[in-house]
This record gives sequence, structure tokens and C-alpha cells, in this order.
Amino acid sequence: MRVHLKTLGCRLNEAELESWARGFQAMGINPTPNPDDADLLVINTCAVTEEAVRKSRKLLRRAQRDNPVAKLIISGCYASLNPEQAADLGVDLLIHNTEKERLVDIVVEELQLPTMPAAAMQADAYSLLGNNRQRAFIKVQDGCRYRCSYCIVTLARGEERSKPLPDILHEIRQQYQQGIQEVVLAGVHLGGYGSDSNSSLKTLVEEVLKHTDMPRIRLGSLEPWDLPEDFWHLFENPRLMPHLHLPMQSGANSVLRRMSRRCRTEEFLSLVESARQQVTDFNVTTDIIVGFPGETEDEWRQTLVFVEQAAFGHVHIFAFSPRSGTRAASLGNPVPRETKRQRSEQLHQLAEKTRTTIIQQQLGKTVEILVEGGNPASESGQRLWSGYTPNYLRVQFPSGQFLENRIVPVILEKGSNNILFASVVENREKPTILDTKPK
Repeated sequence: MRVHLKTLGCRLNEAELESWARGFQAMGINPTPNPDDADLLVINTCAVTEEAVRKSRKLLRRAQRDNPVAKLIISGCYASLNPEQAADLGVDLLIHNTEKERLVDIVVEELQLPTMPAAAMQADAYSLLGNNRQRAFIKVQDGCRYRCSYCIVTLARGEERSKPLPDILHEIRQQYQQGIQEVVLAGVHLGGYGSDSNSSLKTLVEEVLKHTDMPRIRLGSLEPWDLPEDFWHLFENPRLMPHLHLPMQSGANSVLRRMSRRCRTEEFLSLVESARQQVTDFNVTTDIIVGFPGETEDEWRQTLVFVEQAAFGHVHIFAFSPRSGTRAASLGNPVPRETKRQRSEQLHQLAEKTRTTIIQQQLGKTVEILVEGGNPASESGQRLWSGYTPNYLRVQFPSGQFLENRIVPVILEKGSNNILFASVVENREKPTILDTKPK
């Protein structure tokens, strides 16, 4: 049998999809990129915004129309929040978010699918590298104890649940054996890892660094209030990449209170300053919601000042859109659409300025790049390769060697349009390429 897997939404949904693909493969059900060839269609839905709901419904209808004989299995936030609506779209099996970890087993049992013994399959047959992927997202946690006023995802995901540490270590080792060079530890409330198992995110990172050989380890989005003071020493290990995405959502404390956020601007700025003092070239990125209900001109000016002070390497900008089922959807004083557009443009220009400053500060440094891909070779035999620095800045550089999925030292020479341009470190006219393949 063959299964086609599709996801909408966040990185956590992607991590779940990758896990399901490996699980189906182990059962003798082969993932296929072509939905028309599939016997099973598995869709991981999203409901973070009303637009995400619309896209989820559209995807389900299209799946039914394009391959009506395939069994349609859905999970994710839309399916969990609106099971009756989803069932009306011709779904064969709906699996709630709380059962996602068992999705493959449930599908096999409920649909009474024929499977092959795992021993009959080629070991580690499913590889992310087959999709030109160099990094894997490892889901370590699900659910959230907090209820930010604009967020529906915490309701859809349920209570906090942490994946057992041995399972995480096994998955990372498995990815490394498949050739993956970088993993991202991800969760709905990543900083809450271990809240249900007498552990913590700090302990998790320490154990991953100690008991796996994965060359590069990143952390997914983290709430700023979740980081203890002794967290920064973890970055003394160069395998932990010096970048964190800390979603702040606003730079005005009055707006943060309306959002039910637990961090204030002065606390955040102190946190970032401490990180940059202790971790070389530490890069911080964030999310900002523009036009939250009642956002005044003064509150907006406070946000601009805050973003400039924090000197973010990148800002994800979201214009507020009311999501039914959240407290924010019923708040008064909506910000006009044109005002949100103008403020978004202001913030975009400021974010470009802070990012340019960070890029200029990197020039002349030698860093290691995980090469993700390159354009076709030119007449001279050179390709323009690309990847990210440890602190998550985009880099391009030319080379005549095939370097995809290799970790390569480069010298950062110039920056333009939010991209760093580099050259490979030369050693006797040959690049020094780090051999990070599993032994």
C-alpha cells in the first residue's frame, strides 16, 4: 500500500508528518509524493486563523475529488476543534490531536490494513534526504498550559504532554544514521518540556548533547519567560546553535496584558542582553502582531522603540485577524485595516534595518554552513550554494564541488538584500570540508 501525507501550518505539524511517514514505512506502507497514487491520504490540518481553517477545508475537498477511492484520514487542530464539520467532508477516519502519537497504529487497526513485518522492510528506508531535507524537526512536546487571548492552538492541542527522553534520543540517533546533520527540537510549548515528567527543557538539551552525535542542534520557538538564568551555559557546546526565536507579539506592556502574555518588555530586553553577553554572535528573532484590538498610536510607537532596542535578526510580522473561539475575537476597538497595513510596512522597514546591522557585524568571520542546496552548475563548473550560519543567517557561496548536506567552513565577505555572501575556506587550493557522516 501507499500513503500520501500532507500538512498545513506550523513546524510541529511538519515534525509529526515526518514521524508518521517513518511509522507507515515500518508497517510496509510506502510514502508517495503523488496523491493520485495513494491508497491512503493523511492530512494534518491547521486552525490557527480563519484562513487556515478555510485552507484545511479546501484541501480536504480537493483530496476527496482528486482521489475518491483513497481512504481519507485527518488529524490536526481543525479536525480536533471541528470534528463534526470535518466529518461532513467525507473523512474516513478522524484522529484527535491527543491521539496523534498513535496515528499510524490507529489507522492500521481501524481500517484493518494489510501490513508487512518490519523485518521484511529495508532498514531506515524512509529518509528525509529523499526530499532534499538536511534537517529534521523532532517533536518533543505537545499542548500548552497558557491561554493567550488570541490563540486557538492551545485549545486544540490540549494539556501539556512530554515525549519520553529515551524516545527522543532514539529518534535523533535514527535521523543521524540516515544522514541528517541538524535537528530542531519543537513543541507547542517547548519551554514546558518535562512539566508532566519531573524534567525540564534544560535537562533535555543536556541529555541530547551528551548522548547523541548530531552535529547541529536547534531549538524551536520558545516563550521568553521559560528560560532560566543558567540556560545560557548550554551554548558553550558549539553543537547547540546560537539562535532562539522568542515570540514577543508586542512592544507595549499594555497590549501584552490584553494578550495575556506573561513577559514584559523590560524583562525581555534584560534577557536578550544577558544572552548576548554570554553567547558569542547570539541571534534573536521574534513575532509581532500588528493591530491588536485597541492598539493606540502610542502603543504602536512603544513597539517600534522596543524592536529597535532588541535589535532582532528577523521579525515575523502578523496583522491581527480575529479567530473565533478566542477571547481576543470579542475585544472592542478594532484597528482599521489600512492602519494595520501602514504599521506593518513601518515595522518591516525597521526590521530590515536591524537585520542589516547584524549582517554587517558578521563580515570577516569564519563560520560553518550546513549546505542545503545549490543552483545548476555554470559553464565554469561552479554552483552557487546556500545554507545558514549557526546563528541562522542566510549565506550563499560559489564552489565547483558537490557540497549538499555537508558542513563547510566559509568566510563571510559581504552582505546584500538580507543575504551574506561568502567564499569557502581554502587549504592548499582545496576546501576543508568537515566529514560529519555517521561512522
